[in-house]
Amino acid sequence: MLYLLALVVFLVLMVLPGWWANAVLRRHAGERAEFTHTGASLARRLLGEQGLTEVRVEITEQGDHYDPSSRTVRLSAANYQGRSLTALTVAAHEVGHALQHQAGYQPLTWRTRLVRVAQGAEKLGAVLMLITPVFMLLARRPGGGLVTALIGAAGFLSAALVHLVTLPVEFDASFRRALPLLKLDVLEPRDLPAARRILTACALTYVAASLSAMLNLWRWLAILRR
Repeated sequence: MLYLLALVVFLVLMVLPGWWANAVLRRHAGERAEFTHTGASLARRLLGEQGLTEVRVEITEQGDHYDPSSRTVRLSAANYQGRSLTALTVAAHEVGHALQHQAGYQPLTWRTRLVRVAQGAEKLGAVLMLITPVFMLLARRPGGGLVTALIGAAGFLSAALVHLVTLPVEFDASFRRALPLLKLDVLEPRDLPAARRILTACALTYVAASLSAMLNLWRWLAILRR
């Protein structure tokens, strides 16, 4: 009973951050006629005001992000073209990362490298988990694929940890960089509480990614136990 309760709590904690973040972003994604900027035009304006005219703003299908290697703010179609509170706030958040880059904010550099490591580690973990049964069959004993399974599990765990350690970078981009810009003359005071929730949701997407890696690990271990 205790094991089942712990499992339920664990699964709820896995689902809740991502669900809440997506719910907040969707809640404020409606078009607002009073907004004169789209997410893209606001990003370009903010970048220009901060002297970052060389930073490009592009539409993407890969999710909202800032790419330090090409100095590009990339926004999803809805946020690039939209005139919603979500579009404007997300655009400001990604501009916040560009400001971190301009300031030489070292944690951003670490985050960029770590996210690449996390992506590679998670893919490697999935491959190793996939071939573990093969090693078990070749060794003709259950422990034959143990090393492969452990390395695969370590891949998923490292991906989860890397996503979590990037949280300070996300909160810095949201609340030390983006929020002051939104407060100047972009949003009315009545929209600021919702903007804060959206900025929190932007940061919590990394918590969701971390917990997703943990869920993948749990799923693979459940498959291997069969």
